[in-house]
Amino acid sequence: MKVYPFRFNIYLLMFAALTLCSACHTTRQTKEDKAVSALRIHIESNVDPSGTSQTVSVLRVQPVSVTIVNNPVLTEANILAARVMDAPAGDGFAVELKFDETGGLMLEQYSASNPGKHFVIFGQWGEKGAEGRWLAAPLITHRITNGLLSFTPDMSHDEACRLVLGLNNVSKQVNKGTMK
Repeated sequence: MKVYPFRFNIYLLMFAALTLCSACHTTRQTKEDKAVSALRIHIESNVDPSGTSQTVSVLRVQPVSVTIVNNPVLTEANILAARVMDAPAGDGFAVELKFDETGGLMLEQYSASNPGKHFVIFGQWGEKGAEGRWLAAPLITHRITNGLLSFTPDMSHDEACRLVLGLNNVSKQVNKGTMK
């Protein structure tokens, strides 16, 4: 029986090199892959003396006070995808959220039962959620049946892009089941 130790070592060396190269590529994450955002959508309500509501200030330039239910009706866990949509004239943008089946049903239920009230939206983004504020209070004018919510946020385009990037990363984690 002949043994070829040199040939065996070459095969072992090639296998080790391939393993190391593929491991480095799959475990490397960019800063964009790690970005996460949070989004809470509350519903406008009347002042409740039992403490289940609070009054918040939305918008920075001309603040508007809105009383909301403390518990959000939708969160980033219900979002399938988010995107920044630029206005055709190029003078503005909006954020569009696409909700999962549960979120879509919740959106439909709350929009159908609360016409004339507002959804009040809070967002957090940036390094470890360092940046965050009340972003918008879109008026509920009709029943939303398609699971899409669009709003014009009180933030810069760059902040909106970072918020959307983080929401999409969280959505990927939630849909993979890796969210802890």
